[in-house]
Amino acid sequence: MLDYSHHPTKGRRASEHQKELKSAKTEFIKEDSENMSDPEPCRMKHTEDPEEQRDLMEVKEESEELSEVKQESEELSEVKEESEELSEVKESEKLSEVKEESEELSEVKEESEELSEVKEESEELSEVEEGHHVKPGEKHLSRSKTKKTFLKKTKAKKSFTCTQCGKSLSHIRVHTVEKLFTCVQCGTSFAGKQHLTEHKRIHTGEKSHMCVQCGNSFTTKQSLKIHMMIHTGEKPFICDQCGKTFFRTSHLKTHLRVHTKEKPHSCSVCGKSFSVLCNLKAHQKIHTGVRDYMCFECEKTFTTANCLKEHQRIHTGEKPYKCSHCDKRFSRSKSLKTHERIHTGEKPYQCSHCDTRFSRSRSLKTHERIHTGEKPYKCSHCDKRFSQSTGLKRHKRIHTGEKPYKCSHCDKRFSRSTDLKRHERIHTGEKPHKCSHCDKRFSQSSTLKGHESSHWEKSYLSVR
Repeated sequence: MLDYSHHPTKGRRASEHQKELKSAKTEFIKEDSENMSDPEPCRMKHTEDPEEQRDLMEVKEESEELSEVKQESEELSEVKEESEELSEVKESEKLSEVKEESEELSEVKEESEELSEVKEESEELSEVEEGHHVKPGEKHLSRSKTKKTFLKKTKAKKSFTCTQCGKSLSHIRVHTVEKLFTCVQCGTSFAGKQHLTEHKRIHTGEKSHMCVQCGNSFTTKQSLKIHMMIHTGEKPFICDQCGKTFFRTSHLKTHLRVHTKEKPHSCSVCGKSFSVLCNLKAHQKIHTGVRDYMCFECEKTFTTANCLKEHQRIHTGEKPYKCSHCDKRFSRSKSLKTHERIHTGEKPYQCSHCDTRFSRSRSLKTHERIHTGEKPYKCSHCDKRFSQSTGLKRHKRIHTGEKPYKCSHCDKRFSRSTDLKRHERIHTGEKPHKCSHCDKRFSQSSTLKGHESSHWEKSYLSVR
């Protein structure tokens, strides 16, 4: 490049030339950027000066390089943004995983604490039981009483209770734990997957837990465990009032109402109360008249399946319940239980008005009406009332003339079974009533009483 700075004319011309070159460059860049639709985009604008042409080429190349650099910079910024977003997502996932692990660890910690508490209580209970070791001649203190005393002391120490239902502190998890597992068939939700799996078996009918002794199958392992107690005879739950044992805590709880006289289930129609809910439901069918169960032998209908089953044994003659003291058999377990009290002398039902005791609750109820004067059974034909339903039934036969008891030896009929029995002794010659003073016997107790009075008269006259 020539230096024209010392020559004024040439220096001025050079500066003008540089200005023109600069303006040409600017116009070229402007045209290149605005006229992209030029049919010959790669064609160079003709200039007379080759030096200008080279400069223009260099400017164009620099412009293209700059645009490429700009594009690459934008791409890099986009990649950077995506990388930052991805790192944020990963951090969020890691945080959620850490949170879940933390929650699981806290649950495990709570369970561990509960287990340690249970272990401590078990150790304390064993110590208490050792303290109550029975010496020879002393009365045995039942495990339930020992346990009850221990639990009272333990409950006194632990005053923490659930604010929602009043149960122990560990029970709060029932309210706070989210039930994430829902049954698609009925909508019931569960906190654990295992509980949902067991619940689903109700719908599918699957019974995967089988008893090896009798072949019966169950939906849950717990149900099988309870069933196995039938075979082993194990009854871990003891009543501290009478010593009776049970398979389940629920059965013990129901039984305790016999002692407490608690009857929480009341009939909305007549107000009668029951200790067990199923008894109330069976009673309510008396008011509704619903009898869903029919005997196909005699077409008699019943309110419950159990009542029908017991009735059908009349037709089949089946008596599955045998007395362990004698050879007598019964069609109902309740009848066997009542019968065995004859052998054992057990009379668990005591009158609240006097000291009389009874082997059957029905006998106690009937007896207590002597004290209360209650006569709930009224005759529909007259105003006469009775304390027992059997008394009303016998009385009604006076109005109807019904005589259901027929003599097997003659055609004579009677309204009462006792009258038939007394009559049949005429045919059989049976004389069950013997005089305590002589060997004379009689078919009727009234005749015996008349006879014995003659002995009293004789002895009275001989004394005078």
